[in-house]
Formats: sequence, C-alpha cells, structure tokens
Amino acid sequence: MPSLTMESPIASEEKDVCVVIIGAGPAGLATAASLNYANVPNIVLEKDNVCAPLWKRRAYDRLKLHLAKEFCSLPHMSLPWKLPKYVPRAAFVSYLDTYASHFHVDPLYNRTVLSASYDEAAARWRVEARNTTTVVEVDDHHGPLLETYLARYLVVATGQNCEGIIPDVPGLEGFSGEWMHSSEYQNGLGLTGKNVLVVGCGNSGMEISYDLSNYDAKASIVVRHPVHVLTTGIVYIGMKMLKFLPTSMVDKVVVFLSRLKYGRVAKKHGIRRPDEGPFFLKEKTGKTPTIDVGAMRMIKMGKIKVRPGLTRIEGDTIEFEDGKKARFDAIIFATGYRSTVRKWLKGGEDLFNANGMPVVGFSKGWKGDHGLYCAGFSQMGLAGISMDAMNIANDIILSLSPLK
Repeated sequence: MPSLTMESPIASEEKDVCVVIIGAGPAGLATAASLNYANVPNIVLEKDNVCAPLWKRRAYDRLKLHLAKEFCSLPHMSLPWKLPKYVPRAAFVSYLDTYASHFHVDPLYNRTVLSASYDEAAARWRVEARNTTTVVEVDDHHGPLLETYLARYLVVATGQNCEGIIPDVPGLEGFSGEWMHSSEYQNGLGLTGKNVLVVGCGNSGMEISYDLSNYDAKASIVVRHPVHVLTTGIVYIGMKMLKFLPTSMVDKVVVFLSRLKYGRVAKKHGIRRPDEGPFFLKEKTGKTPTIDVGAMRMIKMGKIKVRPGLTRIEGDTIEFEDGKKARFDAIIFATGYRSTVRKWLKGGEDLFNANGMPVVGFSKGWKGDHGLYCAGFSQMGLAGISMDAMNIANDIILSLSPLK
C-alpha cells in the first residue's frame, strides 16, 4: 500500500457539530468535561493516540507537580485526598485518565488538524483534520481520510507547549556527542560519569540537572538570565497570601524568604534575581519562578556547576560567554516550547498573535470573535487551565441559552 505521506487525502462528508476542541491535554479534557457536565455536545481532536501526550510521553520520570494539589485539580473533580501534597507524574496521569472516563470525554485520536477557518456564510468554523490511521480507496486511489467539521464554536486547547525550541547555536550540528530537547529526557541512565550540559535554568532545567547529579553525571547548567528560585514551601505561602494581600506585598515576603534560603549560594554562583517580583512577573508576562527540588543544594556542594550563556561549539568543546571552554558528552536543551497554532489557524487575529499566543493579557485572553476560544494559554498552570475551561463552558452555555 502506498505511503500515507505520499498520497493526497480523500475527503469524507462534512460533519456539523456544536463544539470542536483541538487538543486532548489537560486543557482540552477540562473544557470537554465542563461542557459534558452541562450536556453541551462536543468533540475533541487529538493528533496523538493518547490523551495528555505531553504528560505521558514527553516528561521526565521524576517530575512532580510543583504546586500543591489544592491548586491543580480540574473542574468538578478534585485530586484524590490520599495523594501526596505534590503529586507525582504517574499519579497525575492516572487522575487525568480517570477524569476523562468519569466525564465521558472520548477524544478522536490520530487527528492532525490541517486548517481551521471561519466561514462567514455558514457562520461556522470549518476544521479539516487528517485521520492518520485510516486509509480509504476511491477509484483505485489510496489515501488518508480527510475529515471536515463545521462547528459553531472552536476551542483551541493545544497550549503553548507544542514544539520544543532548540536555540541556534553555532556548531551544534557538528557536536560529536548526544543532544536533545528536554521533552526527550526521561532519566540519567546512560549518562553516569559523563559531562552533561543543561541549557536553561527554568523548572525543567533545574530539575533535570538535579536528576543527572543523582545518577552521578557531571552536570552543568547554563544560567543566562536573572531568575527567581523558590522552594515549594515558599510558593505555597505566596499562593495562600495572594488570596488576601496584593501581589506587591506578597512578592516582598517571598523574595525575603528566598534571600534567607539561597542568598549566599545564589550570589556566589552568579544566579541573579529579576528586579520585579516572582508573582508580578507571573501575572504580567507568564514567566514562572524556578521551584527548587534540590538543585541548589547540589550547586552548593559543587555537584552541579553554573555556567553563563554558550557562544559556540567546536566538536565536543563548548565555549561560554565568559570565554571559558569545556568538553561535554551530552547537551540537554531545557529552552522551552513554542505554540504551533499559526501553522493551521486561519484568522483569529483578535485572539492569537503571530506567535500563536493570546493577544490579550495572559489571565484574560481566552475568548475571541465568532465563537473562537483558547484554553491552556494563560501560563497560569493547572489553575489557569481550570479557569479557562469553566469560563469557556459558561460562555458557550450562555450563548446557547434560549433566554439570551
């Protein structure tokens, strides 16, 4: 049979649906569950063959939720009380599967969305998706099935963590060792005793560095920009205080506690704090503070070495911004992700900018024109996902109400 990628897709009949949700991660599941809770028909399209693929296939083994579980439940179902305060990855994945089953969320898997555009005449969103597992034959022509959905409402729930970013480093292609994005890292097996450079000092970078040190790898971490480093306890205190106090006051307390905890270590190793407070930055830019799970102790002990930005690579030797050079066996890029929305969404400029991120502020940019919504782009974690899902469901329910 001819390769799917070499054949033109064969179109099926158009399906008229109320709501199409693109993406079956936590945001898509939460939105579908909230709509199902109110008996609003919807379908979820997922390009992978499982729900929450980022959590199931592109996360390192030791990952835990960095916020206490009381801030991480999805709508209408709390995380089980018997789980620890900071839920391990496997337990959270189990919760997501149970959540989807309980609210009868049944995504259509292996659906790669090719385009979504608003049809003014029909007052519907036209969504075209390739069914990557179904091959059909028409007049001796084989090809994947192209499915078209006409939806009154379209929810983009693909999130900003779609495509891993690898920076353009001169000489990277000629690096003689192994290199990968953090989404490919699972654990330090096979890296024991090796010199490993982790690029990026966010949560993934710090935690992967710590994990590597536990496997006795010789880990270094690139800390190029100022960063707030907090403990889970400090963050918990801050989250509680935010319910009663302004962000500016909470930030002063949190930064003070961070200085008490890490002041000498951070200063000695050149880890600088931003001028703005951690919760202010989170609200205004979506930038998350780094939550330390043990990496700072390893830095203090000398088991993790802090490096400035890298400038170029020659073979297995990396040169840094301070002019120093060192040999490495592997590089792990914990350099974030980018949204891929603009690759397939046509229009919607009132909601998404050219980078596929909300135009409006991070906490408010969930609704656009013509029934277009986005969930999971607020960069406010699982709490933000829950708020998006409930806001979207309530808005659709209100729009469908005969009393409106």
